[in-house]
Amino acid sequence: MAHPNRRDLGLLVLRVGTGAVLAAHGTQKLFGWFGGGGIEGTAQGMEAMGFHPPRESALAAGLGEAGGGVLLALGLATPAAGAAAAGAMAGAVSVHAPAGFFAQGGGYEYPAFLGFTAAAIGVTGAGRYSLDHATGHVLDRPWVVAAAFLGSAVAAAAVVGRRAQARAEKAAAEAEPHAETGAGAGAEGAEEPETH
Repeated sequence: MAHPNRRDLGLLVLRVGTGAVLAAHGTQKLFGWFGGGGIEGTAQGMEAMGFHPPRESALAAGLGEAGGGVLLALGLATPAAGAAAAGAMAGAVSVHAPAGFFAQGGGYEYPAFLGFTAAAIGVTGAGRYSLDHATGHVLDRPWVVAAAFLGSAVAAAAVVGRRAQARAEKAAAEAEPHAETGAGAGAEGAEEPETH
């Protein structure tokens, strides 16, 4: 009890650091800041990664990161901010998952870490040095935590599931001409001995 504010100071540092990183990534997507592609470039990337509709997916990812990041840094509506950022990171994890865990190989280590950190802050609360505390925790009630994380989980599952289905359909469509070519080649091969 000698340092009653250490927890709150720690939460402030964690919130501001995590929120700033998320906000920077989000503004790359939304506005093209910090060398990002903006909405158009991000939409093209989203389409290439199998997210449909691409522009709306780019907007949702950008808002989840930038909006969630700014709110986390401020400590305002912390459960909703954490849930939004975690949901956006779930989409990023789904993209990087085929490359494995570690970031050096293109894996999902980094977005998973950001997502878990944002979720933990959302569940824990912003602490004393926050706008939630200043406003009497109006937007940081237990029901807000439950609703925010349930809504984010459902939305993330729908987006990731739709992407997986679209990628599976694309792979099947690309494999179909090869199968027909292979079947045709097999049929020709079967006829060859008869003609000799």
